[in-house]
Amino acid sequence: MASGPKYLIAPDPDRAGLTRLTDGLDHMGEPQSLSVVEERPLTIFLNGQEIVTAMTIGDYPQYLALGFLRNQGMLLDGDDVTGIDYDAELDTVVVRTAQVTNHEDKLKKKTRTSGCAVGTVFGDMMEGLEGLTLPKTQVRTSWLYDLSSQINQTPSLYLQAGAIHGTVLCQENRPLVYMEDVGRHNAVDKVAGWMWSEGVNGDDKILYTTGRLTSEMVIKTALMGIPVLASRSGFTAWGVDIAREVGLTLIGRMRGQRFMCLSGADRLIWDADLTAVPSEDRKHRRKGSQG
Repeated sequence: MASGPKYLIAPDPDRAGLTRLTDGLDHMGEPQSLSVVEERPLTIFLNGQEIVTAMTIGDYPQYLALGFLRNQGMLLDGDDVTGIDYDAELDTVVVRTAQVTNHEDKLKKKTRTSGCAVGTVFGDMMEGLEGLTLPKTQVRTSWLYDLSSQINQTPSLYLQAGAIHGTVLCQENRPLVYMEDVGRHNAVDKVAGWMWSEGVNGDDKILYTTGRLTSEMVIKTALMGIPVLASRSGFTAWGVDIAREVGLTLIGRMRGQRFMCLSGADRLIWDADLTAVPSEDRKHRRKGSQG
């Protein structure tokens, strides 16, 4: 477990099976060994229906399955989850409910690769935004700088090997649950699965991601009931449009003393002392940053 902030769940970059050493040649033709992230398929079932195969690093498969089904609208508040069975040899997770839901056929079998351009079905997710109201929780800018500093210094696969995304559930200036995966969507689904299994609501939470602020990231954050989404990376236009439509505070390009808020600025309390915040050179990039 990582040192530093007292996470409820933190990255464990030394955990067996998440990375492996691979030999290669550097730019000078010299032999080097490089730590690379492992990825493996995980097939998710809802009761007897095969739903999706996702490429993942393999940690927290139960949270990933539960969060994916939840964010996809295939598990609802009234559904009684009676079991989550993971088979490591078959790379499968079966989520079982007390009664067969009417959502098993919503998503036909679809393989999601680790490529970030591959999304899930938007229709079902957009339906969940109808009538959604996010809480008007206030957010201090000093919390954002504290969170950025703590998260950026936390030992992680993101720092060790790259080719991975992180998503962190936060409360005020405290990072709580830090999940990583080869796809940013998987990382946020793991957080969603943990929240649902633990009965944690998003009213007073902030979601921090290392990935781009796309439409799907905005939709998933809103469906989780979290009013604030922040990232070191940038925005897509559709992501901004949806954030404004649902009233989500959207903050990107958080580097050093700088950030941009393109939606929901009414939640911000501008209390940070910028003279106490270290600046960041334009050329500075954290090892493994995938933007």
